[in-house]
Amino acid sequence: MATALNGKLVTVFGGSGFIGRYIVRSLARRGYRVRVAVRRPDLAEHVQPLGVPGQIMPVQANLRYRWSVDRAVEGADAVVNCVGILNQSGAQTFDAVQTFGPRAVAEAARAAGIKRVVHISAIGADPEAESGYARSKAAGEKGMFETVPEAVVFRPSIVFGPEDDFFNRFADMARISPVLPLIGGGGTKFQPVYVGDVAEAVARAVDGEAKEGTIYELGGPDIKTFRECMEDLLSVVRRKRVLVSLPFGLASLNAQFLQLLPKPLLTVDQVKQLKVDNVVSEAAIKDGRTLNGLGVEAHTLAAILPTYLGRFRLHGQYDEHRAV
Repeated sequence: MATALNGKLVTVFGGSGFIGRYIVRSLARRGYRVRVAVRRPDLAEHVQPLGVPGQIMPVQANLRYRWSVDRAVEGADAVVNCVGILNQSGAQTFDAVQTFGPRAVAEAARAAGIKRVVHISAIGADPEAESGYARSKAAGEKGMFETVPEAVVFRPSIVFGPEDDFFNRFADMARISPVLPLIGGGGTKFQPVYVGDVAEAVARAVDGEAKEGTIYELGGPDIKTFRECMEDLLSVVRRKRVLVSLPFGLASLNAQFLQLLPKPLLTVDQVKQLKVDNVVSEAAIKDGRTLNGLGVEAHTLAAILPTYLGRFRLHGQYDEHRAV
């Protein structure tokens, strides 16, 4: 952890979330002061111990209210936007958060004379996509580049780590359910990327090591199908479960009912997303617009999953030294 500050301030929108807290930690280790801009600063106190006393400060900001965004970037040397949602709820819609939000951040940064802006998008961002999530991500990128052409955009594949919403969710399901569903047959391809590697890439971009006006695609060392991800998960948690194929049509029908829950296990839009592979493109690899191109050595699933999924074993972490 940094013991001296470098005199520069970075505002991180969404810095208390899953990806955001790792970005905050990476920046703090480099000596940046970090302003964590979130809707509920009172719920963001967990980020302050990631730096030395006084280095990290939560402030109130809501991307739907431009004045709060302007206030959050005042005096900053760089801005990072990692606000995103997987499910729409109330006023937190894809358009509000992922289309309007990035443009608001970019406009505030431009007005403050800040050119070093980093934005987290997602692999699959496409204005013609069937998924509303993917369309809103593409629109957010467009607004970002139209406002701050020098911005750097990162498109990660599915991000994994201790607080992720993918492996943790299915591991929790495996504790009580004898089966795990394979949406669309489980053939969708992912390139899972460790959250710490995404954070390192962002920190390097803030340092000025990324090419301006560029979209980077971030994926881990391994390309895995949905089925293979579930098989890896079950191996780590040491549970035998039946993997059942669920056609896209039936999955969409089930999702219509599930998305009525406060925190649905699956939404219709997520089913649409699963129809498209989520891997780094050949063009990005060729151009060096990847983790490797930034000099970041990616961690494998095999190295990281056991460090946080052990609690889902029959005897929790105490299964660590038991015979498999």
